[in-house]
Amino acid sequence: MRSNLVFEAVHTLRNRYMLCQLASKATRRFHRPATRIQDTTNEILNKIASSDRTAVVMEPKNANEGQRRAA
Repeated sequence: MRSNLVFEAVHTLRNRYMLCQLASKATRRFHRPATRIQDTTNEILNKIASSDRTAVVMEPKNANEGQRRAA
């Protein structure tokens, strides 16, 4: 079920908003017209769940740096 895939992917990306953004962009990019979108989304969630956090997200070296950019 997709809820299990999302739960596993949240361990890699703890920010749920970022997970949704990444999954939707990757689904649009990797979708092949001959397949179902649901299958592509499931593949993307599996890849996110099985990958290393540092390979998926580049975090700022200094936590304050990230907050300064957002302000």
